[in-house]
Amino acid sequence: MTRTYVVTGAASGIGEATKAQLEAQGHRVIGVDLHDADVVADLSTPQGRTAMIEGVREASGGVVDAVIAGAGISLFEPLTVKVNYFGAIATLEGLRPMLAEGTDPRAVVIASVASIQDTAPDVVEACLAGDEDAAVEAAADASWFCYSSSKAAVARWVRRNAPTDAWAGAGIPLNAIGPGVIETPMTQDLLADPEGRKLADDAVPMPLGGHAQASDVAELLVWLTSPANTKVTGQVIFIDAGADAVTRGDSVW
Repeated sequence: MTRTYVVTGAASGIGEATKAQLEAQGHRVIGVDLHDADVVADLSTPQGRTAMIEGVREASGGVVDAVIAGAGISLFEPLTVKVNYFGAIATLEGLRPMLAEGTDPRAVVIASVASIQDTAPDVVEACLAGDEDAAVEAAADASWFCYSSSKAAVARWVRRNAPTDAWAGAGIPLNAIGPGVIETPMTQDLLADPEGRKLADDAVPMPLGGHAQASDVAELLVWLTSPANTKVTGQVIFIDAGADAVTRGDSVW
């Protein structure tokens, strides 16, 4: 059965690979990105988020079967928080009514293994409080932790919201994934530099075959948003070649 998917960040990296896999299976994908997409929108701004929602509504006729909120950046500045957290949550909340009209609706957001690393608690709390101005202000004073804080906030938002009436009660599984180091345009400069590569490998050790490809992550996203996923919800599923197990050991228990 052909399904209608929305994939943000569809022009490159994980989003592009996921869009390709879904289309290869015969599904319709409405791609959202800053360029080269069905819906062109800037998710760092309230206006861009509204444009995304309206663009998807027009393209889909108001009915969507799955949403993959994959748009994200990794910069040491508050813009990272605006895109990674507020853009992602606006996507999920804004498209949820369209998901409720779909068949076997599913939603996933891309977090990161960085969500379990050091964060700036005031940034995370401001995000979860929905106070974008405060989150941006706090992020300006904690630039090194913008990425990890934005992803930690996303993961916590999923845990809080997945069991609620708006999601589980409406029959919509909601999950996050936590990729390790993925070879994408976002990481290519870092990994091309020997010192940067060592920094990444020290922070995110990946004993199962090393760095992943975007297509590896796409496989997981495709399954989580398929009708086959009937009971997995509220989870942050790490796809990190063992980095979580190495860095946290059995502390999860």
